[in-house]
Amino acid sequence: MNTALEALIFDVDGTLADTERDGHRPAFNAAFAEAGLDWHWSVELYGELLAVTGGKERMRHYLAQYRPDFELERRAFPNLEALIAHLHRRKTEHYVSMLRAGGIPLRSGVLRLLREAREAGVRLAIATTTTPDNVTALLESAPEPGLVDGFEVIAAGDVVAEKKPAPDIFELALAQLNLPASACVAIEDSENGVRSALGAGLEALLVTTSSYTEQQDFAGATLVVDQLGEPGDPATASVGDLGGAEYIDLAVLRRLREQVFG
Repeated sequence: MNTALEALIFDVDGTLADTERDGHRPAFNAAFAEAGLDWHWSVELYGELLAVTGGKERMRHYLAQYRPDFELERRAFPNLEALIAHLHRRKTEHYVSMLRAGGIPLRSGVLRLLREAREAGVRLAIATTTTPDNVTALLESAPEPGLVDGFEVIAAGDVVAEKKPAPDIFELALAQLNLPASACVAIEDSENGVRSALGAGLEALLVTTSSYTEQQDFAGATLVVDQLGEPGDPATASVGDLGGAEYIDLAVLRRLREQVFG
């Protein structure tokens, strides 16, 4: 199979930026406090909750596992789903405000790789369980105007039936790109993301571990590194081989794709 590398498909949270611990978590807590709830997600608890993808799904899981005694005050919300929808909306608004204030930078090497891909004509896509607003706000907060416009496809949020680890969101991104999986490299940071990408046939798979995912199982990933890296701020591989490179660039990703698909 002689397909060239035509597209990169990125996850967002933990991959483009380390958003979970210091972004989404405090935004959830702000929404809970604002609603008069005594819920509080510590750093450790949130790490456990991340086993469930999707913010609304995470809240339902939290109630089922940690607060089964919770009783809804129906004067404020007619049912639990209405409360969860309200909390998720306010959480997103808090999170976007944090992004616009510049509180969550892109990870090492992300901007460099995006620029290199754009200059080389390699197409860019996103496949994420977070909301489209979160994606746009993160990219618009980056130190480069118009970065969001470089992504041809943004597959995000509730646009598919099942979230990661189901393959739906990656399958949607591939369909919108109109490319086979063999023409792409997926870039993820979590076990759920790895399972999702592999389920969509994206076997050329790079993992950049994040603060919450370092100890997860990345079986099936072709290359696992601690970051994309920069000149003078090198990436370190725990699975696979950088081939002597200091950081992840298109040459590394082309070799990765060829290693899997030929």
